[in-house]
Amino acid sequence: MSVHLFGIRHHGPGCARSLLDALEALQPDCILVEGPPEADALLAHVGAPGLHPPCALLVYAPAAPQRAVFYPFAEYSPEWQAIRYANAHGVPVRLCDLPQSHRLAVADVPDAAPAAAPVDNDDKAEASTETGAEAAPPALRADPLAWLAEAAGFSDSETWWDHLVEQRSDGLDLFDAIAEMMTVVREQIGTQEDILEQRREAYMRNMIRAAEKEGRQRIAVVCGAWHVPALARMPTAKSDNELLKGLPKEKLAATWTPWSYGRLAFASGYGAGVAAPGWYQHVWDRREQASLHWLTDVATLLRKHDLDASPAHIIEASRLADTLAALRDRPRAGLDELMEAIRAVFCYDSELPLQLIRRELLVKDRLGEVPPTVPTLPLIQDVQAQQKRLRMAVRADTLDIDLDLRQPAHLEKSVLLHRLAMLGIAWGSRQVVRGKSGTFHELWRLAWEPEFAIRLIEASVWGSTLEDAATARAISRGAAAPDLAALTGLMEEVLLADLRAAVAPLMVRIQDASALTADLGFLLAALPPLVNVLRYGSVRGTDTAALATVVDGLVARACVALPFGMRGLADEAASGLLAQLIAGDGAIRLLQNDEYNAAWFAALEAAARSEATHPLLAGRAVRILTEQGHWPMGEASRHLLLLCSRAVAPLAAAQWLEGFLQGSGTLLVHNDELWHAIHGWVLSLPPATFTELLPLLRRTFGSFAAPERRQLAERASAGAAGALAALPAAMQEIDLGRARRVLPIVATIFGGAAAPEAIHGE
Repeated sequence: MSVHLFGIRHHGPGCARSLLDALEALQPDCILVEGPPEADALLAHVGAPGLHPPCALLVYAPAAPQRAVFYPFAEYSPEWQAIRYANAHGVPVRLCDLPQSHRLAVADVPDAAPAAAPVDNDDKAEASTETGAEAAPPALRADPLAWLAEAAGFSDSETWWDHLVEQRSDGLDLFDAIAEMMTVVREQIGTQEDILEQRREAYMRNMIRAAEKEGRQRIAVVCGAWHVPALARMPTAKSDNELLKGLPKEKLAATWTPWSYGRLAFASGYGAGVAAPGWYQHVWDRREQASLHWLTDVATLLRKHDLDASPAHIIEASRLADTLAALRDRPRAGLDELMEAIRAVFCYDSELPLQLIRRELLVKDRLGEVPPTVPTLPLIQDVQAQQKRLRMAVRADTLDIDLDLRQPAHLEKSVLLHRLAMLGIAWGSRQVVRGKSGTFHELWRLAWEPEFAIRLIEASVWGSTLEDAATARAISRGAAAPDLAALTGLMEEVLLADLRAAVAPLMVRIQDASALTADLGFLLAALPPLVNVLRYGSVRGTDTAALATVVDGLVARACVALPFGMRGLADEAASGLLAQLIAGDGAIRLLQNDEYNAAWFAALEAAARSEATHPLLAGRAVRILTEQGHWPMGEASRHLLLLCSRAVAPLAAAQWLEGFLQGSGTLLVHNDELWHAIHGWVLSLPPATFTELLPLLRRTFGSFAAPERRQLAERASAGAAGALAALPAAMQEIDLGRARRVLPIVATIFGGAAAPEAIHGE
């Protein structure tokens, strides 16, 4: 009877290859692999058709799915290859780590040991948090192999491990060396591990004892290299049982879920990740001459993107990488040498091609596949069936799709994406459609994230099918919606997702809320979503007759509230209402209803003529009336001239201009009367007042498009000699008859007589 310990790195192609060679030589009759025992029943799928890495074991609490742990695997993960070997050779295989049913339950106990991380985060040395008076330095505890890497002349342990292990294939000899090395490291650190690590190793030893009791003669244990010394020295079973005694436990479930190479990278925050998952896949696939094949892949990628790359570049980069490795006294060129050679030869020291190489080759967008035979929840099965039926492949990279809603298949895809969004699963994000009708087209950008698996499990509490779950979720959100705007926005989502069973209860909530809402801002904010629903109704085949009644009431209430709701507001409140006013105006005009327009313009006119209306909103009201042809341009000019007079505070005039001009300078470019009035007003401002108003004016003119600003600047640079010349011609002429009428009053004020000849007509 013998126990063989194989200390590995969780995602290392060299470890995986050496492990396969060692298993072929050993011919074990039992294999124990570090992992959650709750997933033992799922190991039979490894190596079977349909399950393609990268993928992950997902262990979760059915009562609270957000409490879950992922155990990711790549094709080159040693554990994956060990399980696959066992299945191919009919060898019993079990997962032997401390069950997550204990680890997650311990996390809920006050003052308990730390719980498991969201992802199994053991690194190649599986260093745990240390305690004790003789604790090693924090940097060493975080990376216990740093000493050895530094002694070998490497700047970091990652590169050192890659050269020492991942690019070699030494079979049993490699694992003997790893065991000796980790024994020395743990002795040098010489501190007591935390209770969680002690319990994990105690459980692993108990699993080894159980295999021995079954009469297994050649037991292979595949675990993180850090654990090897602790498993090699077997204490008494009693001491291990004492560590495990009385641990709380909860019911868990497990399944397979797709994973991505992006989530295997260090940059994703995965503690057991690797710097370049794509490179390791390349090393696994190309056992011989990996460097040359890698440079060939780089050249192929660059040529695909119309960048210069030739066979001569490959030869020169290969020579440079080998030379760098020789200068550094390394047996072969590694990833560092290859990337430096690529930067110098292919990229001419430019960062942009390197970013492409890192994204496409070093990380490499790749998503695993899970067959439908893997046990999972009904909701997940329903979503997967719809994805397959609609031919919407789940991919790790982004994919843009353009949906024409007049086609039934495209409409079904849109409904699927909207229903997932209702459940908080943002598989697709809506993009701006250019050059096509926004009514009949939707442009989506799809990107699947592994975390969506957990969200689907969480959403299973709402129903067993996607339609049922999304409907129940929509009704629940409607019951908790805080205001009318939230309800109408939700109604738009409901109809876009074709959740007809949720329409009736949501309509009741909207009608109740609209009857009780008197705030102008809420009324205006509620209109755009409902108008969008009415616009999409005919395309999606939904009945929107009831919504039209609600819109009638909202438009009428908004028109009544508008003249009074814009009065007596503070600047901050007026600024917030301005955006709602613009959105409400666009929604009402989109309905193309003459009765709505007449009532709306009458309300705007009353607000524009009222002195109590905030100047910012009054300016926007005049702008809307002028643009829609309800007022002639002369009426807008008259309002502007009144505000530019000395009787009106400069701040009020500037706010009016901001509301009138914000977002577009077309009126100033093409209307001389407005231009001269504003130009003359600005020139007439005292220096101190101009300085005070400059930020507001700059904000107003900064909202114009660049061509508009250029035209206005050219017009200003060629302006009149003074304020008088900047005014319209009608304002430059002096009416002598009217001027003489004020002379007696002026004489009375100043106590003297004003001679008529004091006024000259020439």
